[in-house]
Amino acid sequence: MYALIDMKGKQYKAEKGALLRMDRIDAEKGSSVEFDTIMLLSDEGTQKIGTPYLEGVKVTGTVEDQIKDTKVIVMKYKRRKNYKRTRGHRAQYTIVKVTDIIGA
Repeated sequence: MYALIDMKGKQYKAEKGALLRMDRIDAEKGSSVEFDTIMLLSDEGTQKIGTPYLEGVKVTGTVEDQIKDTKVIVMKYKRRKNYKRTRGHRAQYTIVKVTDIIGA
């Protein structure tokens, strides 16, 4: 059984016991989170598709960790104009362990 979660404009495939690397969620490490924006639910060959979301279906999970990705260097340069700018960026992610899919 798996469900397709829509969160912050991105879709994640959630299976029981799976670890998901999602965009940062404001939640403490070890706390419980609940997602109710489920787009698709698949169970043993049968599928339910929402328009846009399914009613009464939830995915619960626990926050395992808050991490940062590797640094990405952004550089702007124009030749012969004495113009150069360098900036760095580290994306923040939350690791969520899926504990249950409710409403199947």
